[in-house]
Amino acid sequence: MRKEVITEGEHYHIYNRGVEKRNIFEDEKDITRFIRGMIEFNAKKPIGSLFENAFLLKSGKCKSGDKIVDIVSYCINPNHFHLILFSRAPNGIQKYMHRLGAGYTRYFNEKYKRTGSLFQGTYKAKRITTNEYLTYLSAYVNLNSKVHRLGSLVTKLSRSSWDFFANSKTDHIVSGTEIITKQFRNSKDYESFALDALRLMLEQKDTSDVSEFFIESELD
Repeated sequence: MRKEVITEGEHYHIYNRGVEKRNIFEDEKDITRFIRGMIEFNAKKPIGSLFENAFLLKSGKCKSGDKIVDIVSYCINPNHFHLILFSRAPNGIQKYMHRLGAGYTRYFNEKYKRTGSLFQGTYKAKRITTNEYLTYLSAYVNLNSKVHRLGSLVTKLSRSSWDFFANSKTDHIVSGTEIITKQFRNSKDYESFALDALRLMLEQKDTSDVSEFFIESELD
């Protein structure tokens, strides 16, 4: 049973990793497929295959519909991911995560000729209860590969919303970000804040455990 009850109109930290700590992304095509799912599964009306949906969208014969969640911030690493989600519809996060997880697992298992679960159980969800926690968590998520000190070869399979927040680059995945960005004068202010937060996280990680504030220890 899930300990955290997910309700509409709240922000949540959502995360999961590969079963037995295995990689869930083996190459850039896997990353691209997961990101397509992040975008196209975020709709009130369920869609068919991503291939079919992409064809219909290009032809103008269908629309993806209203979003059921805001993806405020995200990171994708080789063996785990983090999302900050805001539920915009009843059971929005639950529906979104089911589609995203099930769809990607089918793709991955077919591609790599495997069976069974890809993720380590049901995704974890932690309600974000304060603005302070939300802003610092956004830094943790956006800079997650640096928090874990992933090497340069590994970070080639990492993606995040960092460039949106720190460099004002377009990112079609995120929405509802103003709850964070409005607290800073500009992207450079956010960058400075996030890098300061990163230094604190790394100090905490070296002396105790950054998970005490940001994340459950099972993903460290």
